[in-house]
Amino acid sequence: MKQVVNNLIDLLRLERLSTTKFIGRSQDLGFPKVFGGQVVGQSLSAATQTVEHRQPHSLHCYFLRPGDSNQPIEYDVEIVRDGGSFSVRRVTASQFGKSILVMTISFQRAEQGFDHQEVMPNVPGPELFKSELSLYQEHADEIPQKVRELFTADRPIEYRIVENQNPFRPRPGIAKRHMWIRSVDKLPDDPLVHQSMLAYTTDYGFLETALMPHGISIGNPYLNIASLDHAMWFHREFRLDEWLLYVADSPSASQSRGFVRGQIFNQSGQLVASTAQEGLIRYNKKA
Repeated sequence: MKQVVNNLIDLLRLERLSTTKFIGRSQDLGFPKVFGGQVVGQSLSAATQTVEHRQPHSLHCYFLRPGDSNQPIEYDVEIVRDGGSFSVRRVTASQFGKSILVMTISFQRAEQGFDHQEVMPNVPGPELFKSELSLYQEHADEIPQKVRELFTADRPIEYRIVENQNPFRPRPGIAKRHMWIRSVDKLPDDPLVHQSMLAYTTDYGFLETALMPHGISIGNPYLNIASLDHAMWFHREFRLDEWLLYVADSPSASQSRGFVRGQIFNQSGQLVASTAQEGLIRYNKKA
């Protein structure tokens, strides 16, 4: 297994301190703030380890404070309810005695019932597109020297964006993007690994969809962007070491907030998960 993938699995596995308390190390991506997807993935991992014979079907969380990427994060799981079919957990992630994220997760035992879904968009397959990493490497001269290595280093998840363009000089367009995503190496058969890694992955590049109509780069020095909340629904089984299509759109941006929605399909056309997020988008260009 490639080291970058093994590192991410270890990051999301957590150290168990007691039945409901866990601690996770932070991933240093070159920024002082913790990547929000890391806290989402670790919170899901912590909650799942307190439930037996049930799988997560939805999670809802709020980002309360920026996390410090140089410090570990404590996860406290509250057992809210264990019913006949559903279990609910509430997770509080904290550093320095202050909450940085709260999440509620619902789990369900396996059941059969009605089955329908929206049709998968008809887009070309991943083999026709360059990886996002290769685009960063092609435009490395446009990346500030102090963060250039961060943007061009190997990653555990590969992203191939259908609407490929220069990430530092984007053109205004419609608020919709299609991203093929996959682990760069085979993963264990443990569903928790795939679920927590997908939760980690869905926060990456998601809110950027709300910038697309405005032709603003995520690296714009006048832009302040941050996730405010994140929601996710797991519909069907999936593997993250097989290509998934992440379809994101942004129906609204107003009052310095952008709203984005996402659907995740496997290559067979099954809708395996859905996402939603609202984030802070402040653009204060100096005169």
